[in-house]
Amino acid sequence: MTPEELLAAAGSGVTPPSLSPLLRALVLEARGDWNGAHLIAQDIDTTDGAWVHAYLHRKEGDAANAAYWYRRAAKPVAKGALEDEWRSIATALLAPGV
Repeated sequence: MTPEELLAAAGSGVTPPSLSPLLRALVLEARGDWNGAHLIAQDIDTTDGAWVHAYLHRKEGDAANAAYWYRRAAKPVAKGALEDEWRSIATALLAPGV
């Protein structure tokens, strides 16, 4: 699956059953369900979970909270377009072995 296919799935309303929890969170966020995405991300205590969590707080507009989660993710605070960051996260999470 590619990030574009993941976005298409989000737009179709059909979530592929084989998605990891963090990919499901990205799909929910893309559908506008920030709360559902946050419920998933906040319970995943990994650097990838922290990255998704950071992105969600950035999207929410909570820069201070986002910065905390970027530090937990060992990532620089994102400054580009939210859509670009979503694709970067999706690409990383879709990589083999993740």
